[in-house]
Amino acid sequence: MSCVIWLRRSTLLAGLLVLSGCSIYSTPQGPAPIETRPEPGVVQEDKRPPVAPQPPPAAEPNAVAAYGGLLGKARAASAGGDYNGALSLLERAQRIDPHSAELYLELARTYAAQGQTEQARATAARGTLYCRSESECAALRALSR
Repeated sequence: MSCVIWLRRSTLLAGLLVLSGCSIYSTPQGPAPIETRPEPGVVQEDKRPPVAPQPPPAAEPNAVAAYGGLLGKARAASAGGDYNGALSLLERAQRIDPHSAELYLELARTYAAQGQTEQARATAARGTLYCRSESECAALRALSR
């Protein structure tokens, strides 16, 4: 009986030794990296090349055609006083083209008509990132103030 126990223990020990050889841990090679910190009051130069700002992507003709019907329905709903319905339609249109300044402008106008001036300002300010014509930019800037 003791022979069986000894055999089980030695088999278990041999299995553990084999598994320990499969460890994913490895000892680090070479010295550890040293973190350097600038001294207080010392301004360091940014050595990365400057990155030019990228203009927003042009609206795809298919996207404009896709949300054009929603935009028309939203304008009609807003003119009829159904601001929640208009906002719902405009949000659907915005999922089609999230970079359309025209949609941001219409959203801002609808929020303003509904009396949500802070939401209208924030939406118009966001829309200025995407405007392409001076008239669109001017209208968005006017609503963002």
